[in-house]
Amino acid sequence: MYTPDALDRKLIALLRADGRAPIAQLALALGISRATVQTRLDRLLDSGTILGFTIRARREHDEIRAVMLIEVAGKSTTEIIRQLRGMPELHTLHTTNGAWDLIAEIRADNLRDFDRVLREVRMIDGVLNSETSIMLSSV
Repeated sequence: MYTPDALDRKLIALLRADGRAPIAQLALALGISRATVQTRLDRLLDSGTILGFTIRARREHDEIRAVMLIEVAGKSTTEIIRQLRGMPELHTLHTTNGAWDLIAEIRADNLRDFDRVLREVRMIDGVLNSETSIMLSSV
């Protein structure tokens, strides 16, 4: 299994900020050649360290953001994670310890979509319980 080094982590950080950054721009920011960036990017993709690239769309209105704590049954965590990753409204997903097994950040355009996401998550086989808190404002 490939373990990213400090340069790989810097490359990943740049890609998180702009997943569409050209290779030349990444090379300049990292102080390395374009060929080196391409080689490292290929290795990160081939090893599964980078799973893909996404966009961040600008919202013209306030979206609903929430944190959902999820409890799962026994050994079903891997399958539940696979299903949750397929939901575009789940912005981030984390494993955790304690009473809750997963933490998901939800982003929805409106209350109807938010309600639908909550129902869909709760209907997944193996989801035992959940608790959701809407983020009201950033301070």
